[in-house]
Amino acid sequence: MLANVLSSAVLGVDAYVVEVEVDIRRGLPSFQTVGLPETAVKESKDRVKSAIKNSGYRFPDDRITVNLAPADIKKEGTGFDLPIAIGILVAMGVVPQDIVSEYLILGELSLDGRIKRVKGTLPIALLAENSGLRGVIVPKGNAREAAVVKGIDALPISTLSELVEFLCGLRAIQPESIDIKSIFEKTASDDIDFCEVKGQEHVKRALEVAAAGGHNVIMIGPPGAGKTMLAKRLRTILPPISFEEAVETTKVYSVVGMLNNDQALITRRPFRSPHHTISDAGLIGGGHIPRPGEVSLATNGVLFLDELPEFKKNVLEVLRQPMEDGSVTIARALTSITYPASFMLVAAMNPCPCGYFSDPNHECTCTYGRIQKYRSKVSGPLLDRIDIHVEVPAVPYKELASKDESETSAAIRERVNRARAIQSERLKRTKIHCNAQMNNRQIKKYCSTDREAHSLLEAAIDKLGLSARAFSRILKIGRTIADLEEAADIEVHHISEAIQYRSLDRADLSG
Repeated sequence: MLANVLSSAVLGVDAYVVEVEVDIRRGLPSFQTVGLPETAVKESKDRVKSAIKNSGYRFPDDRITVNLAPADIKKEGTGFDLPIAIGILVAMGVVPQDIVSEYLILGELSLDGRIKRVKGTLPIALLAENSGLRGVIVPKGNAREAAVVKGIDALPISTLSELVEFLCGLRAIQPESIDIKSIFEKTASDDIDFCEVKGQEHVKRALEVAAAGGHNVIMIGPPGAGKTMLAKRLRTILPPISFEEAVETTKVYSVVGMLNNDQALITRRPFRSPHHTISDAGLIGGGHIPRPGEVSLATNGVLFLDELPEFKKNVLEVLRQPMEDGSVTIARALTSITYPASFMLVAAMNPCPCGYFSDPNHECTCTYGRIQKYRSKVSGPLLDRIDIHVEVPAVPYKELASKDESETSAAIRERVNRARAIQSERLKRTKIHCNAQMNNRQIKKYCSTDREAHSLLEAAIDKLGLSARAFSRILKIGRTIADLEEAADIEVHHISEAIQYRSLDRADLSG
């Protein structure tokens, strides 16, 4: 007898329907799975056989063939255990076919029939909604994640026998329900704040501008100046994550299995800080079957690269495309997968190998050649894609010992939110949301300057020898500074401040 069960698999961060076809015929006992199954899928036959027997059902001593269609795409993971088991029971006449066809089914089986969590539940639930199905049947540990998608039933299942009883009409299962609004309201507050940073007011201002416009930042300063401390606090002044952004980010974490038990959504902007020994595949994504890298895990959040020149040069160079496009495409012989990679890059580096070049309190022991070699590890094209360059000097003792209260993250975030609201209104007919994402046409339309500001910009370009990309960056930063002041036009003092945020382009920092 032939049975058909709908399941799903994930390609990139999007799911596609997999039809699990089960055929049971008389013959020598065998269990064969076809349709390009990976090792974990091939091994499912042993888990399925034990789970069916230990749940109190008979396992057929016949020839069993399982086909996973479409058969030209590799299938991986353990989520096909449950649909294969249900398919066998449908083919045996234990479970009716009609009700099974109304749901997408996924789950990993234990030998005793318990159902374990699987990866990629959120994109699969979105697929069920788009396919017009009644709902998804998922492990209990994935139910809250699936319940994020409204308009379908997310049925939590703990055991195989429980699911069989439901499909046979012997048991009722209440769909999982969550309150999206309450999830965002319960988001844990940050235990760090900008008011804890002593001094560095100009750096705080630069980070405020960066947060307001979504600009990438690099901080240059000696060890102990507070670069890492400042970077970690950037997330506290970013606008709250929207529901659409939360879904996009959660899809990435769901695919790699990084959601906590019973976690429905990522409701805080991610902050990723990989070590400088990371490989290019770890940063950008890759593998035999491509997996998301750190740039995708930082989607709608912050990617912090400390000690930037210590990263391998080939690793840094692969950042250029996702920084420009907001996505990363990983090509393999059989497939090409695109992952989201819309993040704010925050980088930190010392001015030289010893760390004390231009520091008035310490003598630099580096030669000119060593400094040049150290800085050349970060290529010009990569630096051009970083909007804001800011120096972070050592903090004097007077400021460290000061008891004056600094401005809180909440106060800064309020200004950032107002600036972002202005940008959202300005860019509402486009697919972008902040100044940093503007293309050349939008820069020309929204970043016009008066004669005085134009003259200052022209003089700075000629003197510093800035690239065309750096010219665009200055205009976008100037637009953000004007938005923070709620000014309609970019004025000369906005351009003046923006030029100061290109410190690595100045001649006095070239060596």
